[in-house]
Parts: sequence; structure tokens; C-alpha cells
Amino acid sequence: MNKFSKRLSALALSGAIMFSTSVIKAEPALDLGYVDAMAQFVKDNYLYEITDEQLTEGAIKGLFYHLDPYSNYYTAEEYKKLEEQLTGEMQEAGIGVRVMEHSGYVKVIDVIKNSSSEKAGLKSEDIIVSVDGQSINGLPIDNIVALIKGEEGSKVKIGVVREGEKDTLNFDITRAKVIYNPIKSEVLDDNIGYIKIEEFNQHSFEEVSKALGEFESKGIYNVVFDVRDNPGGSLTEVINILRLIVPKGPIVHVKYSTGEEVTYKSFNESPKYKVSVMANKNSASASEIFAGAVKESGAGKVIGEKTYGKGSVQDIATLKDGGAVKLTIAEYFTPNRNKVNKVGIEPDILAEDDIMLKKAVEVLKNNK
Repeated sequence: MNKFSKRLSALALSGAIMFSTSVIKAEPALDLGYVDAMAQFVKDNYLYEITDEQLTEGAIKGLFYHLDPYSNYYTAEEYKKLEEQLTGEMQEAGIGVRVMEHSGYVKVIDVIKNSSSEKAGLKSEDIIVSVDGQSINGLPIDNIVALIKGEEGSKVKIGVVREGEKDTLNFDITRAKVIYNPIKSEVLDDNIGYIKIEEFNQHSFEEVSKALGEFESKGIYNVVFDVRDNPGGSLTEVINILRLIVPKGPIVHVKYSTGEEVTYKSFNESPKYKVSVMANKNSASASEIFAGAVKESGAGKVIGEKTYGKGSVQDIATLKDGGAVKLTIAEYFTPNRNKVNKVGIEPDILAEDDIMLKKAVEVLKNNK
């Protein structure tokens, strides 16, 4: 076995032992000799330089080619980014903004509360045009983010163009560890609470609990939950949140690749809150667990559009080189055992985005 095969085998083994539910079948066998021969052919004949590490990475990614789009191999660098998304915590120090590409630059779409950017005066809709005096025009967004991040406590100069301002504004911002809070809450007219869940990361349950506690202290028990454009996240977090608002009974049924089925339940004998849920075509995965449980448990109504239809569950196995494997291991079903994958959740009340909140509030007001 050559260097290429040894590296491939070591990576595969270190990932496989982390799946307690996986069964590795011997037939048909993976022909590493054929993979070796193909790798050698490429090295001998490819015009440009290619390393064993690059070939190994390509071969491993190829194992996932025929799997569903949610199963992937991640290099160490790719996994670091995935981990930040899942936990809501930056591995490197940043400035506390969320950005998107915009006409060759990046636009600030959200300034995290209490972050160094908020303290410095950065605002949503600002266009970042330079970092430490260097123009970022045309750079890939990952490169721009890399320039902004750095050692905790160090400073970075951010140049922005702001609507209504003639000249470029410059901000000296201290880099700090950033924890992304995916929950936004406020009190609407008629004493109705509103909670926006942007994703289900490891802080979601804690922050939703805080928001509900603040509502309760004001005598507010009618709550609109907004999971529009929420791509999903942690199964544990969404179940814990649902246990606060849905009555005793099943929340979701999860059927694993082994044939085992686990039913997660609420034990709430008398929920305090009357709720409505806003969802749209981009509400996926854990958001659909949320909407499906509220709808079928009778806890409230779902208003909006049919959801995305991602009814599968993934597990992540870390590899010894810092990479990871994300693999689909289960499918989930609603409390009434309705299929979600490639189907979605139908709303109780169809509504376009511009009137969705109005309808969600009306449902609660009429349900008093």
C-alpha cells in the first residue's frame, strides 16, 4: 500500500469509529489498488503540479458524490467554518457583523448587539470598501472575512461607504471573540410578543427562554414565532424550545438508518403560551420540526408558505487531521407521522410575506 492509500485508509478509519450507529459492509470491497492506479496515472500525466494531499482530498470528496446533498467531507479549514455556523461562536476574533457580497464589496446585513462594531458605530447597510487601508474590490468574500478576522484584542481599520455620507467613513475596531445570538425579540402592539429565530444554534434555547421570561414578567402570553428563512440547526435545541410551548405528546419521530426509531416528546401538561408561527419556502430542517410540531399538537397555527422540505438528520464525525464527515443518518416525521422530506409543511393559513406578520397577530387576537 503506497503513501496515498495509507493516508486515505487512516482518514477513513478515524472517521468511521465515531459512528456508533454505522454498519460497515464488506461487499463490494473498496478497491484501493484501483484508486492507487488512478492517482498514479493522474500524477504521471497531469500537466500541472498536484500533491498526494490534494489527490487524497479529491478522492475522499468523491466518496460523497452519489450521496444526498447534505452529506459531505470537510477539510480542517472547511470544518472550522461549519463549526462556527453550528455553534454561533467564531474560532477567531472578529468585529461582530454579518456580511454579504455586494457589487464587488461586502454589505453589512447585521451588526451583532454589544459587539465592537456596534460600539464603534458600524451600521446595517454600510458597504465595507477597505480593510486596513487595502481596497477589497473584487476579492472573494472568504478572503475579505479573513482580512477582517485576527488576534483577539488587535485593531483593524474598516472603511465604509454609507448612504447620505459624501466621504468614506473609517472605523478603528478592536477584534474580539464573537458569539452570534440568533434570537431577536420585541413586544408588538396589543401586548403580543414576537420572537425571530434565525437559526437553531447552541444558544437558541437559552435565548428563547430569556425572551419568554421577559414577556411573562410583562404579562405577555401571546407570542408570534418567526422562522422564515431559518435553515435549521440543532435537533436538541429545537426540541427543548418546543417543550416550552407545545402540550404533552410527541414532538418528532426520528427513524435511523439502523431501523431504530426514537420519539421525542413534550411533557408540558399545561403550556402557558398561545402561539402562531410564520414560515416560508426557505424554512428548513429544524424549522420544519418546529412548524410541524406547533401545527399538529394544536399549540398554534402556521402562517405563510409551504416550507422547504428537508426532513433528514445529519451526524458529524471529526477526523484526526481536523477535518470532519457530515452524513445523513436518519429521517424525521411530524407528530402525526407525516413525511417532511421533499414534501414540506403546509401552512394553516396561506399568506404572502408582506402580510404574514399581520395574519399571525390576527390569529392570536382572535384566539383570546
